[in-house]
Formats: sequence, structure tokens, C-alpha cells
Amino acid sequence: MIKNDALRLIAGTMILISLILTVTLSINWLWFTAFIAVNLIQSSLTKWCPMMVLLEKIGLKD
Repeated sequence: MIKNDALRLIAGTMILISLILTVTLSINWLWFTAFIAVNLIQSSLTKWCPMMVLLEKIGLKD
């Protein structure tokens, strides 16, 4: 799998999981969704993403 595809898959999955947890458990899970959004915005501006570093370490390529 390509690193960018894996990143999109992980981000989308995390958002869906947080929304499910919000509906089923607590509205406070929206803070997790907000964290994901802020990180995506930050990475678009700085061109650095912590998840990309992790994906590189496990061996995914561009």
C-alpha cells in the first residue's frame, strides 16, 4: 500500500470510529474528531504529519 493511501484510510477510519463512539457513548468523542481535523489542517500547512513518520517506519513507501 502507498503511504498517502494508508494515511487517508487511517484518518477516515478514525473519524468514522469517533462518530460512532459519539452517537453510542458520549458527545465528548467529538473532541477526538476535532483533533483529527486539526492535525489534517496542520499537516497541510507544514507538510509534516506524525502518522506519515510512523508509516515510513513500518516500511510504506511513497
